[in-house]
Amino acid sequence: MNYIVLDLEWNQSAKPANEVKGIPFEIIEIGAIKLNAQKKMIAEFSELIKPSVYKEMHSVTRKLIHLQMEELEKGDPFPVVMRRFLDWCGPDVRFCTWGPLDLTELQRNMTYYKMGTLSQKTLRFLDVQKLFSIAYEDRKSRRSLEFAVDFLKIEKDIPFHRAFSDAYYTAKVLQEFPDPSIEKNYSFDYYVLPQKREDEIFAVFDTYAKYISRVFDDKQEAVMDRRVCSTKCYLCRRNIRRKIRWFTPNGKHYYSVSYCDQHGYMKGKIRIRKAEDDRVYAVKTLKFISEEEAKEIRAKRDKAREFRKIKRIREKEVKKGRS
Repeated sequence: MNYIVLDLEWNQSAKPANEVKGIPFEIIEIGAIKLNAQKKMIAEFSELIKPSVYKEMHSVTRKLIHLQMEELEKGDPFPVVMRRFLDWCGPDVRFCTWGPLDLTELQRNMTYYKMGTLSQKTLRFLDVQKLFSIAYEDRKSRRSLEFAVDFLKIEKDIPFHRAFSDAYYTAKVLQEFPDPSIEKNYSFDYYVLPQKREDEIFAVFDTYAKYISRVFDDKQEAVMDRRVCSTKCYLCRRNIRRKIRWFTPNGKHYYSVSYCDQHGYMKGKIRIRKAEDDRVYAVKTLKFISEEEAKEIRAKRDKAREFRKIKRIREKEVKKGRS
């Protein structure tokens, strides 16, 4: 297996009203480094792409990457460059990026040009930005690529903010991780989602578990699904008693707390997200927490209940005033 360390640059409509549905960000540059199984650099890829959707460079894009439309006009169209890139990647590869966005936008561009996707299933990849936080910080923070390069004292021999250079530095950071087992903390790109129950994903990591549901027609159907709402202990696989039932403080995220006699309090969090076809899917994370953290979630639930109570009273008063 080879590692494909990828970075993209993209352009967008200068006016929101002119955004083209299906391709809000048009890729204008692909840069990549290929590493072998021992993480030695063995090949490079760098190409500009001739725009066909957005012919005017967005001011932010121009300022960040210092590219002019005249330069991009010398490139080939996206389908041509993408086919060369896929041939260059070869089979049996693991994609690596700095942050979670590039693979989604790459596949969105591929779909726009009717080129299929990188995988028929939900794609696993290495988010090197996340891995840096796990290896050197608090697992939650997300640093810039240049911060990581400076932290690791990697020589800055080419400028940042171009696709190839950022892929190059991301590969350098990936090479610095002292423990190869850090790669167990892989990420998922959500562009291609499970369509059937048997394709749903349940993955257990060092400090939490993640479940990715199939797609549902609407949020109500998702939150009523038994598998979405289940809170089985992901370590001993036993059904455990729910101390705090699922609740939402904001209508977007749902929380619960369950208790395992063997492993303690377990926090559940469900995020309902919109799929590419405007249906929805659920991402559920399960994580063991302290008793104090469980109390904080209970307080959050009580606050949400009080807020809803006040809201209902006000709505009744408004209706009464109108009648």
